Amino acid sequence: MAAVREALPEERYGRSRDQRADRKLKIIGSVLGVAFLGMIGWFGYDYVSGQDISAEVIKSRIASDSRAEAHLEVRKERAADGHCTLRALSEDGAEVGRADFRFDQRSERIDDVVSLRTTSRATAVELVACSAG
Repeated sequence: MAAVREALPEERYGRSRDQRADRKLKIIGSVLGVAFLGMIGWFGYDYVSGQDISAEVIKSRIASDSRAEAHLEVRKERAADGHCTLRALSEDGAEVGRADFRFDQRSERIDDVVSLRTTSRATAVELVACSAG
């Protein structure tokens, strides 16, 4: 008569060690991926909500060979102070003027025409940056 086995061989039909390790790695990778996406989302939210001052050049005008004007619209929190940097460019793209303009008014929206001195005739005025403080 033949002997009857009561238990199956462990490694033959059950999960192997490699399968258990793969499952653990998938779980760890998923957790790290979700944490990374959360971190990227937090940085994006902080960057967008942390902008105290935003501005744009509505239009610009070349007043003379040594002066350019720009209509600047600034949006900020009422209590925030800040400054914006503008630069004037020549036809070949070289910078011919740069100036900082301070905004201390207690208003949320400021429309102002500002003037930049230039070293030679400018063809364009562009906003470089705005910052609080």
